[in-house]
Amino acid sequence: MLMRTDGLRDLERVTQQMFGTAARPAVMPMDAWRDGERFIVEFDLPGMDPDSLDLDVERNVVTVRAARPELDADRPMIAAERARGVFSRQLFLGEGLDTDSIRADYRDGVLRLTIPVAEKAKPRKIEIAREREPQVIDA
Repeated sequence: MLMRTDGLRDLERVTQQMFGTAARPAVMPMDAWRDGERFIVEFDLPGMDPDSLDLDVERNVVTVRAARPELDADRPMIAAERARGVFSRQLFLGEGLDTDSIRADYRDGVLRLTIPVAEKAKPRKIEIAREREPQVIDA
């Protein structure tokens, strides 16, 4: 039901395999799994400004945007390894998910999306019509 495609990550993985270098780590790593009749997706977003979080859904594409504030120019840094600025990631959803009912929660640096399976995609029983017994009519 979830389709994952991220061209830049694929390119980074190929580069890493070919040249043996450590490509820049993913800024918005994600876990996704099915839990009964819903999908759960979690994005690691530590240190992001909660007010910068933005979630858009268009057709079956969810776009997540977040921003980690820039460094204070007056602060003498000893190390500055965390990526800064605005980040985004797209998640392509299957047709069987209810994009109108997505719920999002941000807690402890983790953005959690709960995406229910659409009613039309849930398994259901279909009644089978049966022939009736022929009736005898007395005349």
